[in-house]
Amino acid sequence: MIDFVADESVDFNLISTLRDKNYNVISILEDFSGVSDSKVLGIAAQHNAILLTEDKDFGKLVIRLKFKHSGILLIRLEGMKSYDKTNLFLKTINQHKENMRQNFSVLTSRNLRIRQLNP
Repeated sequence: MIDFVADESVDFNLISTLRDKNYNVISILEDFSGVSDSKVLGIAAQHNAILLTEDKDFGKLVIRLKFKHSGILLIRLEGMKSYDKTNLFLKTINQHKENMRQNFSVLTSRNLRIRQLNP
């Protein structure tokens, strides 16, 4: 079972951290470099995986254009030290992974917002 699909924009250190903690992660950069955002969403939906991204365009695709998805986490942690960024990210995943399914979530240095989307 795949837990996450990481878009090309995701800091590879975060992907490595998840893998080190035994999460199954497909990296678009490694396996599907250059595919469209809609294809990335399709890969995540096919695996029933949460999409990790730092690209705000995915919000438009799932909120306004109603693209099928299994959950999206938009990571907005610019300016944080790598160690702090990794720790906050991992803590968030461990505590809220199931709440992120089928929803659009945004992680910032101050909080996690989970927007429930209607199917």
